[in-house]
Amino acid sequence: MRYKSLNKIIVILGPTSSGKSDIAIKLAKKFNGEVISADSRQIYRGMDVGTGKVRGTWNVERGTFVSEKIPHYMIDIIYPRTSFNAAKYKKQAEKIIDDILKRGKLPIICGGTGFWIQTIVDDVNFPEVKPDWQLRKKLEKRSAEKLFAMLKKLDLRRAKTIDKNNKVRLVRAIEICKSIGKVPKIPAYAKASAGKQNTKYQIPDTKYRTLQIGLKLSKEQLYSNIEKRVLSRFKQGMIAEVEKLRRQGLSWKKIQSFGLAYFWIPLYLQNKIAKKELIEKVTQAEKNYAKRQMTWFKRDKRIKWLKNHSEIEKAVKLSLK
Repeated sequence: MRYKSLNKIIVILGPTSSGKSDIAIKLAKKFNGEVISADSRQIYRGMDVGTGKVRGTWNVERGTFVSEKIPHYMIDIIYPRTSFNAAKYKKQAEKIIDDILKRGKLPIICGGTGFWIQTIVDDVNFPEVKPDWQLRKKLEKRSAEKLFAMLKKLDLRRAKTIDKNNKVRLVRAIEICKSIGKVPKIPAYAKASAGKQNTKYQIPDTKYRTLQIGLKLSKEQLYSNIEKRVLSRFKQGMIAEVEKLRRQGLSWKKIQSFGLAYFWIPLYLQNKIAKKELIEKVTQAEKNYAKRQMTWFKRDKRIKWLKNHSEIEKAVKLSLK
C-alpha cells in the first residue's frame, strides 16, 4: 500500500556504549523532538542500571518517562515476567510516532536493537507468531549453548546477530523458525534502496520517511567506552539491582535469560564465580554484543555513519528541509 504522504522521523543507532541517548536528547532539544527507545531490555521495569537507561522521572499525567525535560517512550512499560517481541514493539511505537507527528513534533528513535528499528524503518509486516507454550517448556530446559546451535541450523543469518547467551531471544527465534521457517528478513525494497549512500532518497512504500544516523567510533574508543561503562554500572549498583529482581520473585534462570550482565551476576551471587571474573565476563559480553550489533547495522547502506554532534545536527537539519 502506498501512503499519500511520508512523515519524517530520525533514527539514532549504534552499538552499546556509543552515546546514542545523549545525542538523541540534544537533537530533541534542538529540533522540538521526542524520543522513542528501541532497546529490547529498557522496556522492563526494575532493569535500570544494567540496561543503561537515561536518568529521569515519570510524568504520571501523560504516562511518559521524562529525561532532561524530553519525553521518552517505550521505557519501563512492562514487568520482566511479561513477554514482548518485535511485532508488539512496532504496533506500540507506531502509535506513539503518529501521535508525536500529529502534535507537530519530531519523532527520534534511539537504540541498538536492530530488528526493532527495522520494523519501523521498512514497515516490516510479519505474521505475529503466537507463543507455543509446549515448545517453550521443552526449549527452556536446554542450555543457551544448545539453543544457539539449534538456531544456527534453522536460521544461520539470525544466529549471526543474536545474543547467544540470551535464552529468551534464542527460544523466541527458534519458535518463529519452527512456525514460519525463518525469522523475517529485511524487505527486498530496503536492500534495493540501499545502493549508494548519501544519494537522493529512494522512497519505498513505507509509512515514514527516515534518516538513519549511526554513531561512528573506532574499535578502540568503543571498547574503552564499554570498559568504563561496565565499571560505572557496578558502582551504580548493578549487583544490587539483580538481587532486587530476585527478591521480587524472578528465578535465577529468568534473570539470566536477559543476557549480558544479567546472565553473569546470578553466577556471582551464587558463589560460582569471583568478583574479578564477573567484571571480566560482563565486559567481554558487552564487547561481543557490540560486534553483533555492528554486524546487523552494516548490512543497511542507507545508514549515515557520523562522528560528532555537529555533523549529526547538520545532517538532521538538511534532512528536515
